[in-house]
Amino acid sequence: MTTAAYNASNPFAVTTGQASGKQAGKNSYVLCHQPKSFDWRVRDAKPHPMGQLQATAFMQVCALLNQIIQLS
Repeated sequence: MTTAAYNASNPFAVTTGQASGKQAGKNSYVLCHQPKSFDWRVRDAKPHPMGQLQATAFMQVCALLNQIIQLS
């Protein structure tokens, strides 16, 4: 996830809500063109402080990712 403002016009970015902490008030984005970042277990990453995505945002992310790598 990122809060970089230029992602507002990125066709591969899905808005997931407002950030908290030091980035409070900024929009958060999931970048769908970086599929390696989706499998956090492989990267041995920690769960994001925001928790899980809302179901609608998750479905948007999955749909964009599917367009890129064509899983189904």
